[in-house]
Amino acid sequence: MNQQRLEQLFDFYKEDPNDPFIIYGIATEYTSDEDWDKALEYYKILLKDHEDYAGTYYHAARAFAENGQSEEAEAVYVKGLEICKKVNDQHALKELQTAYTNFQLEDDDEW
Repeated sequence: MNQQRLEQLFDFYKEDPNDPFIIYGIATEYTSDEDWDKALEYYKILLKDHEDYAGTYYHAARAFAENGQSEEAEAVYVKGLEICKKVNDQHALKELQTAYTNFQLEDDDEW
């Protein structure tokens, strides 16, 4: 993790705690370090307060899955697909659909 970049993001976050791009950046920094608990803390903020921020769903679902929370991951995938359609983000929709399909296949393999 780039500690300097994270500190800078937190400085921005203090200035504007409602900017989804900054919150997403913080979550992404924690994701890159595979600190799933911290990443999920910020993804949950996005999911709750910035529901239409389509880019969140792919990464949040992965973080839930990596943290052993398969049911939450599935719910995020499903909600994300709805949101991507609602906001007409075809790129995010395609990526999310592929990730969700792979998640389902991996989940089936565990049984």
